[in-house]
Amino acid sequence: MTILVTGATGSVGRLLVDELVSAGAAVRALTNNPARAALPDGVEIAHGYLGTPSTLPAALAGIDTVYLAPLPAYVDDFVRCAQEAGVRRVVVLSGEPAEYEAQGDPSAWHYYRIERAIESGGFDWTFLRPGQFMNNTLGWAPSIKAESVVRAPYAGAVQTPIDLGDIAAVARVVLLSERFNGQKIMMSGPEALTPPEEVERIAEAIGREVRFVEQTPQEYLDELAPAIGLETAQWLLDGFRMMAEWPMKPEPAVPELTGRPAVTYREWAAANADAFR
Repeated sequence: MTILVTGATGSVGRLLVDELVSAGAAVRALTNNPARAALPDGVEIAHGYLGTPSTLPAALAGIDTVYLAPLPAYVDDFVRCAQEAGVRRVVVLSGEPAEYEAQGDPSAWHYYRIERAIESGGFDWTFLRPGQFMNNTLGWAPSIKAESVVRAPYAGAVQTPIDLGDIAAVARVVLLSERFNGQKIMMSGPEALTPPEEVERIAEAIGREVRFVEQTPQEYLDELAPAIGLETAQWLLDGFRMMAEWPMKPEPAVPELTGRPAVTYREWAAANADAFR
């Protein structure tokens, strides 16, 4: 059985390819840039992208199981192509906010839009719902390098940041077993942290003081919206607000499914210290 990994050169997908190859699985990797992918020997390459639906029929041909990277705008195209190709099972990289989104305006759905489309599409499914990626805080690197300062909203937002490698390891376990069909798997790192506590761990890793400065919501939007658009910036801001109102708690999925402890933020900061120096 060959597993199609979409987003195979993305932050999680590339690590997942290595996980599956190490486990002896047959992998077909969907990538828009095969030359740059540097994928392991033996991985079948499908040239394409979820956002280019015309490339999907060839990529899905003969595939039973798919790892689906999150791209909500094109999920309906994926569902149609996967149904036509006879895909049976889809493991979705969703996100912790999916359940919260489901209670709100459908126009604001992101992760839940993907989950709903896959479930309605008649596939066997598993939804992976990690919270904040540890790698997201690499966005603090420029201000840490320049000013030894991190500016962010909602200092009291409690998150449970997770390492990308842990997400990929859980995805590998789920893809290679049928026992997780129909499950929504909440995933997190091993500890609950506020942004100032994350900054403390970065400061420890680089050996110098780094200050945390709390922004107002409007200051955050004014800074970020020109770079990523107001809608995306507002979506991120809403996530911080939600975690301030409903603090996150660590989930046991990583150690339970992989048999090893989840990576701590302190370990991640030490491994990525050069990015902040």
